[in-house]
Amino acid sequence: MTLRVLGSLADIPAERWDAWVPDDNPFLRHGFLSALEDSGSVGAARGWQPAHALWQDARGEPVAAMPGWLKTHSRGEYVFDQGWAEAAWRAGIDYYPKWLSAIPFTPITGPRLLGDASVAADLLQALTDCPELAGVSGWHINFTPPDDDALFGYDPDWLPRQDCQYHWQNPGYASFADFLAALRSDRRKKIRQERQRLAGEGLAFEWLGGSAVSDVLLGDLYACYAMTYRVRGQRPYLTPTFFRLLCERLGDVVQWLCVRRDGQVIAMAMFLRGSQTLYGRYWGALEDVPLLHFETCLYRGIEYAIAHGFTRFDAGAQGEHKLVRGFSPVLTRSWHRLRHPGLQRAVGDFLQRERAAVADYRERAEVACPYRRDASG
Repeated sequence: MTLRVLGSLADIPAERWDAWVPDDNPFLRHGFLSALEDSGSVGAARGWQPAHALWQDARGEPVAAMPGWLKTHSRGEYVFDQGWAEAAWRAGIDYYPKWLSAIPFTPITGPRLLGDASVAADLLQALTDCPELAGVSGWHINFTPPDDDALFGYDPDWLPRQDCQYHWQNPGYASFADFLAALRSDRRKKIRQERQRLAGEGLAFEWLGGSAVSDVLLGDLYACYAMTYRVRGQRPYLTPTFFRLLCERLGDVVQWLCVRRDGQVIAMAMFLRGSQTLYGRYWGALEDVPLLHFETCLYRGIEYAIAHGFTRFDAGAQGEHKLVRGFSPVLTRSWHRLRHPGLQRAVGDFLQRERAAVADYRERAEVACPYRRDASG
């Protein structure tokens, strides 16, 4: 068995890669990851150099893989280790490059070890011994599913980290009103008030699948996305070509919610469909309209999830504002292994304290959930 590091996802056929990808995680599909590479949204110049791990049998046949990147910064990961990098710099330790298995700019939980599960432990060990990765300071695997805990837990050199996101769960609501009925009266009233206030803005909302979006409309949608970064003086992570390639390669797995005023696009949100989960990803607006973000990214997403029978809605990484709007706290996981023994010990001590704080936070967030005690939601 040998480990091969791929400098591009084009080095493996899409059908071979996609055969390993679960139906509920479109972000792992060849079409999504290759769109990032082919659009220039990732690459060595952007600090995301492709370095995918491919595990081959004695005949050279691929049997397992991990999407991977050589990183020269920590932006776009949503598992924040900049403090570790700063501590390493003060101690004279090179923190970059590091090797990261993750979906760029996408804090979505899902398997990172794809393919034959029986070789997963060998693949992890091979990563740390790989000559092509000899110059990295460590290995980082972000947003892994709970089922993978045992795989990493067998080796104490893999340090676990936890954080908290907010996901919406659908126990079988028939409508948005059905969902509201599961909430406490104060929260139900607040959501209705927010939606009523926005209804007076004269906005039109339209869902479109990726296959139905023209290049002209994509330009308008990208302008909204880019504005989210420009108001903060930042360059957008994703290029316009990424959105075009994504629609071409994933079709109606991509869903756009277009918001128009007098026929002109003023805001948008992009969603991806899994088999059981609706994923809300990117949003942007050309106008600062109060409450529009909640309506576009949360309430319309909940309505869509109910109408299409999704059991879960993952609307993105951040925001305690989701908690009071019916989203529940969910623990996320990542795993880290650092080459320098002193840095490994220091990070391990920090993570032990951090996990206790995260567990306490999640417990308090559970208490703050807005559902009625007698409601199944």
